Amino acid sequence: MKTHKHTNKLIHESSPYLLQHAHNPVNWYPWGTEALEKARLESKVILISIGYAACHWCHVMERESFEDEQMAALMNEFFVCIKVDREERPDIDHIYMDAVQLMTGRGGWPLNCFALPDGRPFFGGTYFRPQDWRKILYGVRNAFQNDYEKVVKAATQINEGIRTMNLVDIRQNQTGMEISSLKLPYQAWKKNFDSREGGNQGAPKFPLSNSYEFLLRYYHYTGDQSALKHVVRSLEKMARGGIYDQIGGGFARYSTDAEWLVPHFEKMLYDNAQLVSLYSEAYQLTKNPLYRKVVEQSIDFVNRELSLPEGGFLSSLDADSEGVEGKFYVWSSKEIDNALGVDASIFKEYFGVSEKGNWEHTNILWQARAQKEVMEKFGLDENRFEEIIENSVKKLFQERSKRVRPGLDDKVLTSWNAMMLKALVDAYKALEKEEYLSRALKNANFILEHMLKNRAHLHRNYKDGESGINGFLDDYSFTIEAFVALYQVTFDLQWLQLADDLLQIVLQHYFDEKSGMFYYTSDEDPKLIVRKIELIDNVIPSSNSSLAKGLFLLGNYLGNDDYLNKARQMVLNVQDRMERTLPYHSNWGILFLFLAESPFELAIVGKDAVEKSRHLHRNFLPDVLIYGSEGEGELPLLENRYVKNKTMLYLCKDKSCKLPVTDVEQLLDQLKTARTEVKQP
Repeated sequence: MKTHKHTNKLIHESSPYLLQHAHNPVNWYPWGTEALEKARLESKVILISIGYAACHWCHVMERESFEDEQMAALMNEFFVCIKVDREERPDIDHIYMDAVQLMTGRGGWPLNCFALPDGRPFFGGTYFRPQDWRKILYGVRNAFQNDYEKVVKAATQINEGIRTMNLVDIRQNQTGMEISSLKLPYQAWKKNFDSREGGNQGAPKFPLSNSYEFLLRYYHYTGDQSALKHVVRSLEKMARGGIYDQIGGGFARYSTDAEWLVPHFEKMLYDNAQLVSLYSEAYQLTKNPLYRKVVEQSIDFVNRELSLPEGGFLSSLDADSEGVEGKFYVWSSKEIDNALGVDASIFKEYFGVSEKGNWEHTNILWQARAQKEVMEKFGLDENRFEEIIENSVKKLFQERSKRVRPGLDDKVLTSWNAMMLKALVDAYKALEKEEYLSRALKNANFILEHMLKNRAHLHRNYKDGESGINGFLDDYSFTIEAFVALYQVTFDLQWLQLADDLLQIVLQHYFDEKSGMFYYTSDEDPKLIVRKIELIDNVIPSSNSSLAKGLFLLGNYLGNDDYLNKARQMVLNVQDRMERTLPYHSNWGILFLFLAESPFELAIVGKDAVEKSRHLHRNFLPDVLIYGSEGEGELPLLENRYVKNKTMLYLCKDKSCKLPVTDVEQLLDQLKTARTEVKQP
């Protein structure tokens, strides 16, 4: 059994990230009463250091500074040192990230923030080199001891800045909601499109899935081909790039370059969940076989490497293995030759492998050449080429499996699981593979069994049979969206009822009457220095935009006007922000489109309701809400629509329905005509 020279209070935590630091010589505390009380009683500055298990530069700073005994001695003498897993405690991360961005104009992880004993931040940054970190430790200590009033003044100003960032005014409906009001914001966004490589111009490049989902809908509502063209280009480039694992499937977190070649190698559940949803929708619209392949391979990756037998999904794979970034994923030319033999030259040509390497003297696999170009060079027909590539990928997968694997963050997070649950439903809609629906239901039941306390109070986390952190707004909002999605493909009313139960908890404990928005934390939680309202859609949609969508969906399905009014008010509150910076309010934009042009509602009633819905779901229907029942329906739209021994389809809009039909193609024809009628002046 391995013995350790040092052990700190993180040893009692379940977070893999915190446990990584449990044997540092730094006397780390987890966030909690003990550490905060110690800082208050001893009048010491608090050092809040925030990161996550898959973070490469977090590991670097740990090796360089937090494992250094002399550096640790300074930290222990001067400060009360608190380690935070940003994925377990995003509420804390939000506050101190805001502080660092106010102070420096930038953010990221590791995040290191110094605060007064009462928790108010006054200085901070991200990664620091050891020589700089040592100077900062002395500088902060000296400022606190010798310039206390100046430090308090800075903390007061920063705290006010964080509070101001949180202000939301209730906006009255002056002009209504018109899709045309998004034209100028879209044109401003369009100027930043990378017309060659997709994504936004420059580097790094993040796969902002929700932005592309908005652009697909913007194209649908406006017919603007440039939006679709940009999505198609971006999805093609990502799928063929190094950001996508060409051997094992799944996406890395982002590309460090402008060509999607060099990934930041960590693989996160939330990225892959959202990208499965995005590629599924794009496949519904375009039927591009590449998108289908990406969906299937990415789900295979998640099932294989980020799954618990009982149904939960794990959080991430590290960027590093054996202490080296990307080592698990890259290849030398010689390794390819040894593994593939006579087929190596074809594979290397297609995937851009050279003796020199395309990154740090080694090779990241990406589809560097067009398939047709490689086929012509080697005199291959399409079937033979695909056979060689498929067999080569299988061989390299087996060879790679012998390597030391990246570290696994094996905690389960409710919000990320809900995103993956919805992704499986989206993939089931597009690809009609029953196994995806079965896996989604298994995960939903895992959430019900392990993430709920009482009937509708969610926990944030789960590991080794335990869950202890109270759920945040995104845990509720994404789970509500996921349960509504399950209803849409199963017509099982329990999922709508469970979603509504969760919404009742949110309304009771998270709602801010003054603004009409929702706090990120419950009023049952211990108070932090600021209670955040999260609005910006970034790599993950904001919890408020997600919750607004949940209110809108449940308001329609359950016939609840209060929910619909709340959703509309939330969008009105952010409309000005959305029109100024549409890319960072793209999820709000999706709901804005729904509100600006009310959705079609499709009721399917009869014994073949689920089967007929499957034929509909294979189409891209962003402006349609589907309701269904095999018998007499309980939802308002389904009442008095059951006809014995028949399955009837009713197309409705704004409480008016067309004559029912029995054939899916007839219904789609009705929908096509109805859409044309809506667009006519």
